[in-house]
Amino acid sequence: MNQRAMIAAAATVLSTLLAASPAMAQEKGKEKCYGIAKAGQNDCANLSGSHSCAGQSKADNDKGEWKYVAKGTCATMGGLTADKVKKG
Repeated sequence: MNQRAMIAAAATVLSTLLAASPAMAQEKGKEKCYGIAKAGQNDCANLSGSHSCAGQSKADNDKGEWKYVAKGTCATMGGLTADKVKKG
């Protein structure tokens, strides 16, 4: 196997693992909690679509930004579900 083929194979495996990560987190008793992430500490894309990666939130407690938390703890942290954020 040449070097380019090995790099391509490694990239495919890595992208598959990264794509599966959010699903794995939810399967382990976690939920997305909006409005609790500190600037630069969000877990992934925001609701508005202005960015698509973790660590890119610009302000503390932005209602469009989220973090994974243990199921059932979001409300006690002052957070919201995606549905509640979308309703306003």
